[in-house]
Amino acid sequence: MTQLSQTRDAVLTITADVKAHAPQVLAELRANGPVQRVRLSSGIEAWAVLSYEEARAALTHPALLRDPTPSEKALTDAGYTAHRVGVGIGGSMLQEDPPNHTRLRRLVAPAFSARRTKLLARRVHEITDGLIDAMAGHDEVDLVQAFTAPLPITVISELLGVPEGERDQFRDWTAAFLATPSDAQRAAGAALNAFMSALVDRKQAEPTDDLLSDLTAQSNAEDGRLSREELVATGSLLVIAGHETTVNLLGNALVALFRHPDQADVLRSRPELLEGAVEEFLRLDSSVEMATPRFAAADLTLGGVEIRRGDVVAVYLAAANRDLGDPFELDVTRPHARHIAFGHGIHHCLGAPLARMEATIALGALLNRFPELRPALPLEEVRWIPSGMMRGPLELRARLR
Repeated sequence: MTQLSQTRDAVLTITADVKAHAPQVLAELRANGPVQRVRLSSGIEAWAVLSYEEARAALTHPALLRDPTPSEKALTDAGYTAHRVGVGIGGSMLQEDPPNHTRLRRLVAPAFSARRTKLLARRVHEITDGLIDAMAGHDEVDLVQAFTAPLPITVISELLGVPEGERDQFRDWTAAFLATPSDAQRAAGAALNAFMSALVDRKQAEPTDDLLSDLTAQSNAEDGRLSREELVATGSLLVIAGHETTVNLLGNALVALFRHPDQADVLRSRPELLEGAVEEFLRLDSSVEMATPRFAAADLTLGGVEIRRGDVVAVYLAAANRDLGDPFELDVTRPHARHIAFGHGIHHCLGAPLARMEATIALGALLNRFPELRPALPLEEVRWIPSGMMRGPLELRARLR
């Protein structure tokens, strides 16, 4: 595998096996150059950006946009439809460039401010304690099912105003939607959109004190600041991004602590390190392995590679983060761990403060309540998300005592 950056032939297909060993595989690929040709699990061929500096440059490059027009044929051939308005999260801020992105983000941003996040902390503590109490009667649990999934789903559902008892399918829908383009993926996106559309109708008729009611009021405004399609797409995006990233942040952090039990002991004895440790977990194993694709609106050069108009560019946040220091070392005492796990530039994750807060509270409570917490199966047997842009364990069997 030499001179890979000088050919347009795909040199690596992102399979389930590659994703299971992504940190090692991407590090080997990066050793050949910061930008490499790959075939994504969707079947789309793309330029993979693998180094920290090139990743930051790509995420803010004026010619790398979310507008897929130059790449439409490649996306259509692969069955990729999530970018289209009215499908999945098409029409949400994640799929838009300025000025639409600016307008949509401004409407949602106040709900995820540092001040609002701090006010949510007490409720996150309550949810965390309830989940831990429910686990306490068991010797062994699947931490994903019992803890890392229900906590973020509950938090984002309450923030949006999704009634309890109507959230059960969120995890299945989002997992399918974030996987390889397929009939199942498109069906999951349609199901989530239909649910969100019906919920919007209810918020219009009977608004409550929640984010979706606030956004629905914006949609009803005479100046039309938020169209119906944008409202549904934004709600769907917040369901997906608002919990899936944190589910996997928590799962990846626990795998890392299971691999390095001495670091778990450090956090138990020095809980003041937890906030900084969350940054280290994000650096070591980003829950968003690959940022949503960018599309070249003009020819450009990145990392010594000539990228042509219409080419797809995939920024591998996970690879970029491991481009700093020892890529496989976990050090929860590391000051100010640098990473771009939440992206960079105008699409930097709005929910980053909320995810950080949830992770700090959840990991601290879990480590404190279960001092003998350990994996129930060899970590080599952990099954990882097999396709798509996310990285995280599908299940994580653990002994509590």
